[in-house]
Order: sequence, then C-alpha cells, then structure tokens
Amino acid sequence: MFQVSSSTINNSKTTFFHKSNMKAENNHFAKAEMLIRKPVSEVFQAFTNPEITSKFWFTKGSGKLEQDTTTEWTWEMYGFSLTVTTHVLQENKKIVIEWGNPDETTIVEWIFTPLNENETFVSITNSGLKGDSDKIIDQVRNSTEGFTLVLAGAKAYLEHKIQLNLVLDRFPKGLA
Repeated sequence: MFQVSSSTINNSKTTFFHKSNMKAENNHFAKAEMLIRKPVSEVFQAFTNPEITSKFWFTKGSGKLEQDTTTEWTWEMYGFSLTVTTHVLQENKKIVIEWGNPDETTIVEWIFTPLNENETFVSITNSGLKGDSDKIIDQVRNSTEGFTLVLAGAKAYLEHKIQLNLVLDRFPKGLA
C-alpha cells in the first residue's frame, strides 16, 4: 500500500510515505515544525479529536481520526470540505493521512517528539506534491504557510486556551 523512502536534507532525515503508484524520486515536500509546551498525549489528541482541532484549524470533523478509516473535515467559513484517509495512527507518535482532490492527493505526516513531560515538538510534512515547477513551488509555499498557521494556532490554544482564528483570518472576505 505505501512505500517508505528516506532523504537527508541539511543533516536532518525526512521520511516520505508514497502511494505505490507514485515515483520514488518524487521528493517534493513542504514542512512546518513547532514546539508546543504541553504533554505529548495532549498535543496528539489535539490533532486527532475534532472537538479540539476545531479550536485552531477546521470548523468541523465527522469523527476522531482512526487508522484505516476516512473522516471528513469542514472549513465552514470557506464552504469547503475534504475527505481524509488515515493510514497510520501511532498513539502519541505519528499520524499519516492522505488528502486532496481524488486525482491529486498528497500525504501529510505528523511526528510528535516529547522533549520532556511538558514539551512536545511537532513536525508536519506534506509530501507527494505534483506538477510543473511553478505548481510545486506554489504548493510548497501554500502548504508550509498553512501548516505554520495551524501549528501556531495549536500552540496558542493548547498553551493558553486562546483561539487566534489564524485559518479564518488568512483569507478575509472582500480580499482576492
């Protein structure tokens, strides 16, 4: 089902999950990372439980993420929903989902690294980006920006119970 390949970039190892029909050399990816000062179990739950995730990312989820299931995430402010397939769910360690348009899905991987009992480093990688150079650059930029906002929103919510509305405010009504 999935093929795992590794690549070393700037002395850090990145693992990519690819559908079997994807070319192994397709290492186009976007990455965002952030320290969140909360226990790993609390941070992990924030990304698997839509009751929490909706405080900093999408507005509604059809259910908790569970391995080998599909879930629907909705951004009501944009009139947009997306089906997410969870391929890997390792409690407090890793989440791997597949999402996107049916003919252009990508793989998103979260890695949760506990630094101590109250600090968790979260790394999000979106891989399998496809298209010509301009399209890939646009996807990398948008994905990196989006996941950086998600991580900043998660940090503010989990550490301080503040909802920053970063995803909502990224595309205010009236601006193209």
